Order: sequence, then structure tokens, then C-alpha cells
Amino acid sequence: MINSLTLTNFRNHTSSRINSKGHKNIVITGPNGSGKTAILEAISIMSGTNGLRGAPMSELSRINSAGGFSVYATLDNETSLSISYNTGDSRRKLRIDDDSMPLSAAAKLIRIIWLTPKEDRLFVESASDRRAFLDRLITGFDPIHSGRVARLSKLLSERALALKNKTDDNWLKIIEKQLSEVSASIAAARIMYAASLNYFLELETNAQIVLSGWFESKLATGQNCIDVEKEYLDYLSTNRQFVSEKMIIDGVHKSDFSIFCNNLNMNANMLSAGQQKKLLMLMIISNVKLLNAKTNIPVIILLDEVISHLDSESRTDLFNKLDSTPAQVWITGTDEHILKNIKNALFVSCMNGYTCCKLKV
Repeated sequence: MINSLTLTNFRNHTSSRINSKGHKNIVITGPNGSGKTAILEAISIMSGTNGLRGAPMSELSRINSAGGFSVYATLDNETSLSISYNTGDSRRKLRIDDDSMPLSAAAKLIRIIWLTPKEDRLFVESASDRRAFLDRLITGFDPIHSGRVARLSKLLSERALALKNKTDDNWLKIIEKQLSEVSASIAAARIMYAASLNYFLELETNAQIVLSGWFESKLATGQNCIDVEKEYLDYLSTNRQFVSEKMIIDGVHKSDFSIFCNNLNMNANMLSAGQQKKLLMLMIISNVKLLNAKTNIPVIILLDEVISHLDSESRTDLFNKLDSTPAQVWITGTDEHILKNIKNALFVSCMNGYTCCKLKV
């Protein structure tokens, strides 16, 4: 749990501090452009990623400020986390209790999950968006998963370039072997995660994740992982002659997932916008419960403008579920009245456009 958060020259915040000690839910309200999402983004970059907007660090510094930005948080165990970026640096820096640490070290102290308006159409938009979302959740559970996904993309690019340049066959074999191995690891991680999450998702809403893809479908039937790797290696070899673009070949980079609702007997993409939003929220809550069951690491949930499409009854149900979820929740909205029924909450007001963030008592 975050006890205090300080933003310095971050986005539109010159110097903003929130003392959240003792509060499970932090509700941030204010007009558009006031800096609500920036507060969540500041927390999200502590995950070791580029955060909920995916922006380069060089874009996060306040306009006309010199030197970069910093985000400082204290946790309920009195540990401090600091993320800083100086203009001209190649990357941000993490300090834990004033000691320089690799970015990955933050995941040993807190796990951060977020939903933004970008995910509103997750179940009806592209498979690539769903893959990225699923892999992000898996990374919260298995921090090295993001490295696998990054390596996959690199190997796909290397193979496409090698084919284009008619590279030596032995080098191409090495690339394809590594590609088969990392693909199998990614597929296995997705299958393991989906099976674990489905236990909690079925309890929450009688729904389940259904994976689809070349690797996932084969491993799900019980085929030996090594045999599937070899089969994929043969597939890559026989498809060299017409493949010069990495997205043409099949593999885990083209996999997808859906959520099947047993009560309604339909997939999530057939539901209304409100039903999809509620299902997405229940997926996040189930994910938190899975993390809590598997680790002792505190979880932070960031919810940016998530209450759109939800009716009054659904909002009340969601707020109650969030309050009973073993995580600290940071939620933003423009209408404080709609959020007033959130229990155990501290209300933070962002006002005056781009200039200040004030604590509401």
C-alpha cells in the first residue's frame, strides 16, 4: 500500500503530494486536463514499464521545467521508492531506500495493475491489443514474462531480415531454434496463467478465459512441449520460401483470447458495452485475488475513468467488490457525486487546470 506519493515536475504537476496513509481507496476527481491521469501514470511507471500511456520518459517532464522529473512513494512498511529521470538520460533510475536498484526490483515490493479508457473496447478491437493486455497481466504474476515477449519480437524481426538478406542457413537455424523455444515458453505461461485465473474468474462471474493460437491449442491438448517446439521449428523451416515479413507466419505473436460467459452462453465480444466493462473489471479483481493467493506482494489497482457505461447498480456492486479486494485502489473520475459511495476512501481533488493537486478532507 502506498502511504504517500510525491510528484515533482511530472506532466502538469509542479509539486504535488498525496498523503494516503491508512486509506485503502484513493478517489481522484477534477475536470478534464487537471492532472488526474498523470497521478495514476506516475504510479504506473513504478512497475518497470513505460506506464499506462506507454509514453517515453522524455515526454513525462513538465513543459518548461528543467532537468526532468521525479516520483517518490513511501509504502506501509516504511520502504521508499523513487523513480527519477534527468533530461539527456537514456533511462529512468530507481532507488529503494536511497539505494540504486534495477527497475525490475520494484516488482518485489509492489505489483501494479491498471485499466484505462483504452481498454473499453478490448473485446471487440484487435487481437494484438488483447495479447498485449493479457501479457501485461501475466507479467504482474511472472515478471520475466515481458522479457520473453520482447525477445520474441526481436527474433521475429531478425528472422525476417535474415530471409530478406538470404543469410547463411546455419544462422537462420539458430534464430528459428531460439524462436521456437521462446514461443513455447510464452504459450506455456499463458496457459498456466489462464488456468489459474479461471478458478477465481468462475467464482466471481461464472466466466472463463479461452485461449486460441497455434502453440496454445497444441499445448492445451496435452502435447509435449518439446515435441511442439520441434513441430514449430519444422513449420518455420518449410515456410521460409514465402516468408519475408514477420507477421505472415503463425505463432504466439498471433494468438488471441476471449472470455466465455457461461450464464449468458456467449463470448464477451457479443455483450453490451456496460457488460464488457463489468466483465473486464471482474477480470482485474480475479487477477488481484490470484496474485494475493500466490504471493505476499501488495497490489495496487489503477482505474482511470472506468465507470463509464456502468449503471447505478453495477457501480455499487463494483465499488463493493473493489473494497473487499486485497489491494489498494486509485480511481479517477470527473464526477465526484458518482464516486461518493466508495467506502474507506480518501478523496483527492485536482483543480486549476495544469497547476495543482489538492487534498480534499
